[in-house]
Amino acid sequence: MARLFGTDGIRGVAGRDLTAELAMDLSVAAAHVLGDAGAFAATGRRPVAVVGRDPRASGEFLEAAVVAGLAASGVDVLRLGVLPTPAVAHLTAALGADLGVMLSASHNPAPDNGIKFLARGGFKLSDAVEDEIERRLGESWSFPVGSGVGRVRDAYGEADRYISHVLTTMTAALDGLHIVVDCAHGAAHMVAPEALVRAGARVEAIGARPDGLNINAGHGSTHLEKIRQVVVSRGADMGVAYDGDADRCLAVDHTGTIVDGDQIMAVLAAAMHGDGLLAKDTVVATVMSNLGFKLAMRDSGITVIETAVGDRYVLERMKSDGFNLGGEQSGHVIMLDHATTGDGLLTSLHLLGVVAKSGVPLKELAAVMTPLPQILINVKDVDKGKASVPELIAAVADPEAELGETGRVLIRPSGTEPMIRVMVEAASEEHANLVAGRLADVVRTACAS
Repeated sequence: MARLFGTDGIRGVAGRDLTAELAMDLSVAAAHVLGDAGAFAATGRRPVAVVGRDPRASGEFLEAAVVAGLAASGVDVLRLGVLPTPAVAHLTAALGADLGVMLSASHNPAPDNGIKFLARGGFKLSDAVEDEIERRLGESWSFPVGSGVGRVRDAYGEADRYISHVLTTMTAALDGLHIVVDCAHGAAHMVAPEALVRAGARVEAIGARPDGLNINAGHGSTHLEKIRQVVVSRGADMGVAYDGDADRCLAVDHTGTIVDGDQIMAVLAAAMHGDGLLAKDTVVATVMSNLGFKLAMRDSGITVIETAVGDRYVLERMKSDGFNLGGEQSGHVIMLDHATTGDGLLTSLHLLGVVAKSGVPLKELAAVMTPLPQILINVKDVDKGKASVPELIAAVADPEAELGETGRVLIRPSGTEPMIRVMVEAASEEHANLVAGRLADVVRTACAS
């Protein structure tokens, strides 16, 4: 049987892949694995869970199923309502909850949805804990009755606790900055504009009218065309865009030029390094981060440590080795001094804070790194288990030697599809395209299924 949990929880088309029955069964298993719900009789204390969601219409029935499963298992539930994933993570810790649940499919279209579980302290689960929840699905449970059942209450006012938290992390007011914010018709549509206004910025919000079906539709961090247009037409200083659950952030400078996650990390790392706040003068990135980022960090005296693709792997390395800044090109930026997960609102506030404190426009700050042309070809319908066959390894050797320090080659299997990804960086887009196309042809032949 295929593993239910992917790289970021469980996702699928709501009502087909992710049903109410599955959501309830998962919450019951999670209650026992994460909340030790079965220990209530011995301890006299019911475990506590917080549950949040993004505005998708399907989140309503999935929330009902999750809450029912938790309460039936003897877990008290605080319903947080529509909030970003990082807000749910923060509140899991701040409210002393035993577990957190977020219902979202992030940047996916509206018909999809997902379930993410969080452990005590607001951290994402390890593979081992996710496997344990899967293993215990459908187990024959002894459910509590009477005073043993969980109680459910609404805790929508806790959104302000999260806003107050992110604002207390700032070292500079945003007075005078004119900002456009794109909330992707998603989970940040209320908290992000409110926080930015309270930080002192003049804010124009777009993508902030969710109807349950328009999340990520033409807006947000995966659709930057609208915010680029609005920033330029309004003469704004810059724009920030979140995805559906607001755990990532991308930016746009005053000319409408995109500032990606690597550039955002470079700006934050340089500022933290200059203020003596960057732990061990190191930032954690993934193997997909642009070579330009690594070269810029080297020139700034900052070490870059690479992990596998996925913010959870970035976080694991940060926690294990004591680093406080890391992230991905996609805009997942983790500031571990202030958050347990990628937090789009927190990232944008600190990026804006660097602009405000320095008085330097984002366009100039982002120039700390020069992105190299990066070509990614997804070679589909191949045997991804053959990504390390000798023919492919040999084919990579020549372009790697040819590119030297001015480029690189990365070939890796997809984590979810029968696909091998070929990524090439070079000094020119033409050269990168040429090398990537050549290697993609080798993959199709050497890795045929």
